[in-house]
Amino acid sequence: MATRQRRYSKEELARRGQALYESGIRQQVEAGNDGKIVAIDIETGDFELDETVVAATNRLFERNPNAQPFGIRIGRRAVYHFGSRSLKKSS
Repeated sequence: MATRQRRYSKEELARRGQALYESGIRQQVEAGNDGKIVAIDIETGDFELDETVVAATNRLFERNPNAQPFGIRIGRRAVYHFGSRSLKKSS
């Protein structure tokens, strides 16, 4: 299996991926898919939607083995979170 090479910095990958998501992908996938993952090829704008990063990204690579994927979780600010978050306000 060939190793895939990243051709963009993390910052450029995020900038392009977020711009593609906001400019048209969001409207196509948001309704009814809260919490799912969108893997976006930042070079072509192709995307795949699935429950996990791995599944969405693998399907994107099946379509385009040279994809430069960016992942975003629908309705969330981050794909992953660490630790716990209390919804209660402390006094």
